[in-house]
Amino acid sequence: MNEAILEIQSAGLLTTVQDLGRTGYQRFGVAVAGAVDATALRVANILVGNREGAASLEITALGPKAVFLSDTVIAVTGADLGALIDGQSIARWQSVSVVSGSVLEFSGPSDGMRAYLALAGGIDVPVVMGSRATFVPGGLGGFDGRALAPGDVVRALPTANTNGLRGPGLPEDIVPPVYGKEHEVRVVLGPQEAAFTTTGVSTFLSSPYAVTAESDRMGCRLEGPVIEHESRPDIVSDATALGSIQTPGNGQPIVLLADRGTTGGYPKIATVISPDIGLLAQAMTGDTVRFTAVTVGQAHDILREQEAMIAEIKQSVGVDRSGSFSVAAEGRSRAVVTETGDPVARAELTAAGRRTVVRPVSVTVDGQAFEFEIEVKHDA
Repeated sequence: MNEAILEIQSAGLLTTVQDLGRTGYQRFGVAVAGAVDATALRVANILVGNREGAASLEITALGPKAVFLSDTVIAVTGADLGALIDGQSIARWQSVSVVSGSVLEFSGPSDGMRAYLALAGGIDVPVVMGSRATFVPGGLGGFDGRALAPGDVVRALPTANTNGLRGPGLPEDIVPPVYGKEHEVRVVLGPQEAAFTTTGVSTFLSSPYAVTAESDRMGCRLEGPVIEHESRPDIVSDATALGSIQTPGNGQPIVLLADRGTTGGYPKIATVISPDIGLLAQAMTGDTVRFTAVTVGQAHDILREQEAMIAEIKQSVGVDRSGSFSVAAEGRSRAVVTETGDPVARAELTAAGRRTVVRPVSVTVDGQAFEFEIEVKHDA
């Protein structure tokens, strides 16, 4: 049974429930949503013993005030928004035990834009199209598709035993990020690089761009030297990816983020590599962004480095729930494991690359057996 953990007293600027997003529905026009800084959300969950994709709170710039209704374990990652428990600063990027009656507040941003608050067990809101993520423009997920409001009670799923956590924070050799005001963002040029002049591409890669006040979860809108098109500043609408950099007729780039539309008709000069999306998620109005081109191979190497860091954090914490999931019915949750007790979807990365495996699973609840199949997707 889920448990009431947190009651919102004041909501802050924009506080929403997010996980890793609503995938598989873009062809129907449904946005992915999810955490803008996915790495920060993943690490927050790992630190409290959750699945790394469990639902957490994404807190933008000015945080909420809330009272804890139960004892729990939390972790705050991402931006430094001045998290306080009962008026005392708490450490970021590590797990913190909290007792019932404690008050959570935020004094204001000093580095970065978005913080992530993970609760042991993961936040329990209805699953919509396979995700708990909030997409405010479409009214999907989270708390009835909206940001948190005063009086909302945040509930958590049953938690694993957090006493089994080996350590509260990051390994000594991993230093939490300092975001600053200047962001070097790596990109792969294309897919419509040819829609821009040589001068336009050079301008894009050599110029500083300022983050504008119009930036939001849909996209980071930038202002700076005009990027010159070859001819018309439009294309036949096609799919948009996370990090796509659209450049409309005014020559000002827009980096598409979690709440982006599923298609677009502006040419895309480049795509931000996934490990650097978090830099744009943390960029405040007025911050400076510069772009550097890398190859696809280099982008893959950078991603492997990031995933190796995530794996090291899991090992340090002592709880790896990769591939873990549960079946819930009538308020009761049951872990789904193999006959040997291992996670059903444990990733086995090999040179075979991306593949899909269908595994039969049986679950017994109160003496009644249920059989079904689970499709497991592996990415090398």
